[in-house]
Amino acid sequence: MKLVAAFAAVAQLKESTVVGIGSGSTATFAIAAMGKRVAEEGLRIVGIPTSEKSAAHARRAGIPLTTLAEHPRIDVTIDGADEVEIGTLNLIKGGGGDLLREKIVAAASARLIIVVDETKMVDRLGRGFAVPVEVEPFGWESTAERLKKLGGVPMLRLAPDGKTFITDGGHYILDMAFGAIESPRELDAKLNSVVGVMEHGLFIGLASQVIVGGTNGVKMLFRESARA
Repeated sequence: MKLVAAFAAVAQLKESTVVGIGSGSTATFAIAAMGKRVAEEGLRIVGIPTSEKSAAHARRAGIPLTTLAEHPRIDVTIDGADEVEIGTLNLIKGGGGDLLREKIVAAASARLIIVVDETKMVDRLGRGFAVPVEVEPFGWESTAERLKKLGGVPMLRLAPDGKTFITDGGHYILDMAFGAIESPRELDAKLNSVVGVMEHGLFIGLASQVIVGGTNGVKMLFRESARA
């Protein structure tokens, strides 16, 4: 389902487009689709990847890469999400650990297209997925204590080898279990105010379009007026 949705997103790319390239399994499908268009159609695009893994995949697919220094404004970014709130299209992202770079790229994009399968669509963010919070390693325990006061339960993310997970930016991640989030916009502001927090996985008002792959095909969703 993600594969079909990813190809539908990549089909929207036009000539000479600066493309933000997301991370994770969805991005892998999108990168393959972009590489196919570059190779078979001669589509001229340049990509700005949000992780080292995505950069490596894009190079192997033959997609030319660039940087935000050279192209501070991105035409469109294609990425995935862990949860998408129906109606607002607010997101939880960061399950793969690349939320900081993903949000920087999303904020620099004229359009953010999110590709998911239908299981990612929820009535309320946070019911089934914690909010990843990227924190400075120095004093992270104190940061975790401050985050607890917001009503969540922080858990330090570990890598598969049991060691502390380290992001591409050299930070730790605290996965904050809040349960159903009544006001994502209010929580976004509170998380932003905590000293030691580098970024978090609530993406509020950033998604322009969500392409949902499901058992009955692909559905295109567009963001309504943002609500708290």
